[in-house]
Order: sequence, then C-alpha cells, then structure tokens
Amino acid sequence: MLELLIGNKNIIQQVFIIAELSANHGNDITVAKNTIKAAKEAGADAIKLQTYTADTITIDCDNEYFQINTGTIWDGRTLYDLYKEAYTPWEWHEELMNYANELGLICFSSPFDYSAVDFLENLNVPAYKIASFEITDIPLIEYVASKNKPVIISTGIATLAEIEEAISACRRMGNEQIILLKCTSSYPAKIEDANLLTMKNMKETFSVYVGLSDHTLGTTVPITAVAMGARVIEKHLILDKSLGGPDASFSLDKNEFEQMVNSVRDAELALGKVNYELTETKKKNRNLSRSLFVVKDIKKGDKFTKENVKSIRPGYGISPKYYENILQREAKCNLRRGTPLNWTMVN
Repeated sequence: MLELLIGNKNIIQQVFIIAELSANHGNDITVAKNTIKAAKEAGADAIKLQTYTADTITIDCDNEYFQINTGTIWDGRTLYDLYKEAYTPWEWHEELMNYANELGLICFSSPFDYSAVDFLENLNVPAYKIASFEITDIPLIEYVASKNKPVIISTGIATLAEIEEAISACRRMGNEQIILLKCTSSYPAKIEDANLLTMKNMKETFSVYVGLSDHTLGTTVPITAVAMGARVIEKHLILDKSLGGPDASFSLDKNEFEQMVNSVRDAELALGKVNYELTETKKKNRNLSRSLFVVKDIKKGDKFTKENVKSIRPGYGISPKYYENILQREAKCNLRRGTPLNWTMVN
C-alpha cells in the first residue's frame, strides 16, 4: 500500500489520533473551542466535526419510525430532536477549523449529505469521515471519494458485503486513500464486543489501512488496537462529563484522553521494528549470562572434568555450548578457582 497523508501527517510514520468533538460542545462555540484546545494539549493529531443539520439528516416526524427505541442511551427521543440538539452549527465550522489550524491541529469532518460535502469542500478540508450509519449510502460515498482526499470509513453497522461495496465505491472514483475503522455501534460499547481481530482481517481482506473508532469506556481497546496494527484511533473528547449531552457518557475527558495518547505512543515505541541487533546495553548485559569457569584449582596437565569446570554466571568465559568439547582435554597452565576459561588455556 502507498503512504497515506492526512494533512501533514503520515499515518505510517505515527498512529493518527483523532479527537471527536461530536455533540460535546453544548451548543456553545466557546466550549467547542476550549475542547479543541484541550485536544491539542492532550496530544491529539486532529479534531473531527460532524456536518449536518436535523433537516439534512432526517425529517421532523414523531411516528414510530422516527422514535429511537434500539436499546441506546437516546431511547425515547425522536431522531429530529436528538440531531437538533447534537449538531454543530455550520456557521461555526470555519472559525473552529481556523482555530484548530492555529493550534497545529488538523480539522476535518463527517458529511451526511451532498450539501455538507460541498460546504466542506469550500473550507478545503484535508479528509472526510464516513460515519457508521452512512456506510450503506453508496452515492454519498462516491461523491466524497470523488474529491480525491483520504476517506475514513467506520464499519459499525456494516456487513462484510456492505464494507466491500463501500470500498468499491471509492475505487470506482479512482480513490485508493481508504482507511477502514473497526467500530462497535453501541453507546457505550462493551469491551467484549470490540472483536479487534476483525480489524486485522479487514486489512488483509481489502488491502487498506485500518484503525479504530471506539465507543468503549476507558483506553484498553484503543491501546490493544494499536498493538494489532491500527494506524488511526478515533475517540470522543469532552471538556467535562458534567456538561452532559448526547455523547458525554462514552467520551473521555482531557486527562483520560491524554492518558490514552501517552499509552498509544508508548505502544508504538514498544512495537518498534524487527531487529535482532544487540544494543550496547544488551552487549554489556551479556556478561551476566553463563559461561565456562574453573570451579576447582587445576594444575598444568590436569584434565578438565565436570568437577573442576562448570557452566555458571557470569559470561566472561568460553560459551557453554563447548562444554562437552572441553571435558577430558588438558590444562596448558595452572588455573585457580574462579578463573573464566578461554581457549588459550586448553590443550
């Protein structure tokens, strides 16, 4: 696969960490900007918005089809009511993106219809995110992919066939800049439903970069995902959970997000690269390994035996692999107990 840049970040060189703003602004642009600042201070690479209005994503209707009743934290509300509360005003977007850029954060968004894509194109976003529940909207994915920017796709509600259709839609538009995010579309999600092995299988099956959009509580799942090859981690960020709102219960506060970022970076360091070379520290520590030592005084001409030569620590003598070769050979000189054996002492 080719290298993939999101803004100025190469996701192969370092895991790309996205702080999802979502509805965690409480309909206050100051809170939104403070959350962006917190994302930067916590070590995120990017902040992600969502670009829709209640009227572009659904209709104002309260019949049974538009009532939320799927075992979520939003049950009992209508879709229109939820999205009216949760959306990020479009008139904020440019100011928030400019503020993020001033802080050195990449800012992009999830569009939910064609008008949102056109709006975001005018703001020159560096990438697009397809939300889990939009993965079956193939015309929308084609339109996004046609902009020839990285397309990050959450797979939370998709079957294998639907994931393949979404990828094919991007490739039909000549866009190979595809990242699939393993996602469990439960809010919050259970750790046992993460099934991160699916993420690895998606990479192998579709030859794309993979990552995680996480709704579990805590940081265990993101860190595990990095150890398994995730190149992107997305997690909701909130200034203070006491702010409430639709996404507060499964969002991380600044301290938790920073802890996750630090753990992800530590995991990257631990993964390192395939390397069998010995560091200087390892070379020094080899002296603590075993080797052949004289354990009883030996006179010149005496034979080496199991009683007077043993494999012990430290490692200053002949390697223990030559032990059988040494036995019954003669000493060239007098040797005192505690002497590391070397070949100049052996006839």
